[in-house]
Amino acid sequence: MALNPSTENRAIVIGGSLGGLFAGNMLKKAGWHVDIYERSAHDLDSRGGGIVLQPDVVEVLREAGVDTEGMELGVRSRNRIVYRRDGSILDERPAPQMQTSWSLIYNTMKDAFGTEHYHHGHVLTGIEQDETANTVTAAFQGGSRATGSLLVGADGNGSTVRSILWPDAQPTYAGYLAWRGLLPEVDLGPAAREGLAGNFGFANTKGSHILGYFVPGDGNATQPGKRLYNWVWYRTADNATLRSIMTDSNGRYRGFSLPEGLLSEAWKAHLHREAQEFLPRPFREVVQSTEQPFAQAIRDLTVPTMVKGRVILLGDAAFVPRPHTAASTSKAAANALSLGAALTAFPDDVDHALARWEPQQMMLGQQLYRQGTSAGDHLLFN
Repeated sequence: MALNPSTENRAIVIGGSLGGLFAGNMLKKAGWHVDIYERSAHDLDSRGGGIVLQPDVVEVLREAGVDTEGMELGVRSRNRIVYRRDGSILDERPAPQMQTSWSLIYNTMKDAFGTEHYHHGHVLTGIEQDETANTVTAAFQGGSRATGSLLVGADGNGSTVRSILWPDAQPTYAGYLAWRGLLPEVDLGPAAREGLAGNFGFANTKGSHILGYFVPGDGNATQPGKRLYNWVWYRTADNATLRSIMTDSNGRYRGFSLPEGLLSEAWKAHLHREAQEFLPRPFREVVQSTEQPFAQAIRDLTVPTMVKGRVILLGDAAFVPRPHTAASTSKAAANALSLGAALTAFPDDVDHALARWEPQQMMLGQQLYRQGTSAGDHLLFN
């Protein structure tokens, strides 16, 4: 069954998370007919996982028609504060910035795109390109197909698009993982409330680096008392340890990402013991009070090109910068903004537009890769 009767200026976006929504909205603004295909059968949910709000994200929201002046985009922090292991303050300085949540950006961008051309439950199985007709066709599990003049692989660091056309480009484990958690503001203990609330906090020792800040709470609430405290604790782990952590409470191996609610009791107890040993009291309270911590392996990924014919890679499908750059979401936004601008500038020559788009995006990805690798290795291994 062909899903798209016409291919002219029709884009197929694989992946319905932030990168796919950024691309979909910017392509629509450039005058393209866009369909987004998400493999999950349900709405995506990250329970407000934290994002440092960067200018490119705000810009893509504005370009999508969102009234950013009329909404609260996140939670502001006042200072950056660094704790020693014993709980004393190593450094504190004013550094106002805004932190938001994955779910706030996702819901806002999905509302801007609309539901008519956002398709759930489409698992990509193949890609075919016709160089004569300048078309590309996506084949999905179950037999459905979609044809257009551009396919955007925005399906994250485990990208199926990349595995089909860039099979040699695979993420590699960096030697450490991120324990993560979200704690309701009302559950903060006294030391955390006094030392962390309203600030962007850090603590670092060899093999251990933790940070945290407030993000919007349920329903994207930003009012005091309704927010969530988002924490990320980086710890070194060898491959055998990582595999054990990523084997969930039901005995299922989850690969490189363990969802909330599935951490085994043994590893939860281990996390609490290590918090007692390594963390200053404000962060120790936060970690030990979090009911459902989760985990993510830190991985590196680069690609040699972002364009193959009428197929492109965008966001984490192409480059995965380590999270110390705070740039994964903003990079996807920058990719999408630039893509929309290139196709608007050269509406009758898609290949030329892609040739103009790719070099700057490759430079951005490589720069963030180097920056993130350097920062992460320094923080965790020096």
